[in-house]
Amino acid sequence: MDDLTYGKRNKRGDWAPTAALQFAPFWTRPWNGRQIFGWLVGYIWPWNAFHMATALAYWAWIVPPTEVMQTLAWGWALRLYAANAIGIFVLYGAVELFYYVRRKQGNRFKYNGKFPADQPSDVFWFQSQNIDNFLRTYLVSIPLWTVVEVLFLHAFATGLVPGVSFADHPVYLAALILLAPVIHEAHFFAIHRLIHWGPLYRWVHSVHHNSVNPSPWSSLSMHPVEAFLYHAVAFWHLLIPSNPIVALFQLHIAGYGALNGHIGFDRLELTDERALDSHAYAHYLHHKYFEVNYGGDGVLPLDRWFGSWHDGTAAGDALMQARYQRKKARLNAQG
Repeated sequence: MDDLTYGKRNKRGDWAPTAALQFAPFWTRPWNGRQIFGWLVGYIWPWNAFHMATALAYWAWIVPPTEVMQTLAWGWALRLYAANAIGIFVLYGAVELFYYVRRKQGNRFKYNGKFPADQPSDVFWFQSQNIDNFLRTYLVSIPLWTVVEVLFLHAFATGLVPGVSFADHPVYLAALILLAPVIHEAHFFAIHRLIHWGPLYRWVHSVHHNSVNPSPWSSLSMHPVEAFLYHAVAFWHLLIPSNPIVALFQLHIAGYGALNGHIGFDRLELTDERALDSHAYAHYLHHKYFEVNYGGDGVLPLDRWFGSWHDGTAAGDALMQARYQRKKARLNAQG
């Protein structure tokens, strides 16, 4: 595919899409039924449908019976860790293998024209972003993902929180499933703004931001505090009436879905004529510019409401620079 049909490349070899990032169409007026329908299809397929499929697969084949989960034990906890570790290795590893190791589409549609493997740096363990990110994923983030998973499954199993059944409340749970990505975006925005606060950024979030040119293994490369807060989104289902399958879906949006913002490519070419939209650009701009796009890609317009939205255009750059100048003036006035 010719990526210059959809965007432009600068002198450094970095690619950017021509089209501006958009919020979900129901946040603009007048409503356009065709646009809303098209957005809803993309909202469900393929990514959220994939996360629900993995949640159902876990429930069918990985999650132990309720009576087993009533007792906290290493056996079933390690079973869940193994499932998470293998699942991430297959999903993240496949994207890494085809698009970063074999480089099957070169740097077509790649936001940063360079590959992390070609840029060793002392900020990473062994001077390698890939090794550093991989080890942090498996030694920090996946264990804490599993801790969250074990705790909420145990809470449902023991009756600490009452579960809502699909047989009794199918419409309510279907609506909650549709809202799970919204819950994720609101939770992520809140903790993300928190860990960008000076001391927390230096001690915690800077680990993740070392990957200025993110790649699949950057997705869950986090400090333990961030990793726990990030996956703790599933605990919302202990506060609102819910079901353990819906909570699993919520957790998989976080764990498996972290890949989307860190793929590094706008589109993954599947054939010469077909490509998969990554939905990665909004979060890539956050890695590039640091103080923009704390949330997702516009399901909730939180960044617009809080003045940190960047739509990827020159106008977005101008708004960002104006914010920087206002911040600089405030800091100078305080000094």
